Amino acid sequence: MPFKLDRKRSNRKVAVTPWEKYQNRQEEREKAAKKQKRPSRIGTKLPRLKHQKHRRLLKRMSILVGIFLVILLFAGYFATPISHISKITVTGNRVVKTSTVEKMTGVKTGDSIYKVAGSNAKTIAQRVTAKYPRVKEISFKIKNQNQLTVHVVEYQTAGFVPSNGYYRIALESGVISKEKRKQPTGSYPVYDKFTSTHRLHQMILQFAKLAPKIKTGISEIQFSPTKSNPERIHVFMNDGNEVYATLTTFAAKMAYYPSIAAKMKRKGVVNLEIGAYSYPFSS
Repeated sequence: MPFKLDRKRSNRKVAVTPWEKYQNRQEEREKAAKKQKRPSRIGTKLPRLKHQKHRRLLKRMSILVGIFLVILLFAGYFATPISHISKITVTGNRVVKTSTVEKMTGVKTGDSIYKVAGSNAKTIAQRVTAKYPRVKEISFKIKNQNQLTVHVVEYQTAGFVPSNGYYRIALESGVISKEKRKQPTGSYPVYDKFTSTHRLHQMILQFAKLAPKIKTGISEIQFSPTKSNPERIHVFMNDGNEVYATLTTFAAKMAYYPSIAAKMKRKGVVNLEIGAYSYPFSS
C-alpha cells in the first residue's frame, strides 16, 4: 500500500527549542563578523601610505631647512661688525696699567666676541693669573652687544723686601713680585732679616690678616729669633712703640695692640709673645 503524505500535517510549523534558537542567532553573528573582518584591498591602502610618506619627507625637509637657516644666521652674524669688539674698558685696576691689562689678555678692538666667550675667557684668565702675580682675578663682560669690559682684581701691596740695593714688592698673596722700587713708598712695612723664604711668606700672610688701621701703623718688621722663641719678630711702629711677637700668632695678637697702646703713658715695648703686656723704654 503506497504511502500518502498528510498535507495538513506537513504544513504545520515545527516547534523550535530555545537551544536551537540560540544556535541560530550565534551562526548569524559569526557570519556578520566574518563579513566585517574581510581584508580590504591593497588598492584602498595605497593613498594613505603615500600621504604618510609625503608627510615624513616634508618633516625631514623642514628640519634640514631650519638647521641650514641657523647656520646661515650664525655665519652672517660673525661676518658683521656687530660681532667684533668695538671698545675695551678696564676696571678695578689700581697698580696695573690699563695698557698692560690689554696687553696681558691679548684682546684688542676688532677681535671677535667669541674670543672672550665661554671656555676661551677662562683660558685667558688662567694664563694671566699664572703669569702676573699682581692679578688675583680677571673677568670679561660684553655690554651693548659688542663693548667689552675687563674687570681686574689685584693683590694689594703688603710691603717691601730689600734686595741688592732695591726694594722688591711683597703682595698679600705671600708672593714677592718682580716689581722693584728704589725706595719704599706709601704706608707699607719693610721686611728685614728674613733669611728663610718660607718664614717671609708666612709673615706676609700674617700681615695681610691685620685690620687696615694696624697695617698702616707698622713701619718695619724684622725676624729676630731667640733660643726660647725661634719665631720671634721685632716690629717697629710709626707711633714710636716697638712690638715683640711670635710669627705664627702675630695677626691674632696684634688685634690687642690699639687698646694696649692707648693705655701706655710713655713710648715703650708691647710684648705679645706670651700673653700681652707693655713697659716703657729704659732710660
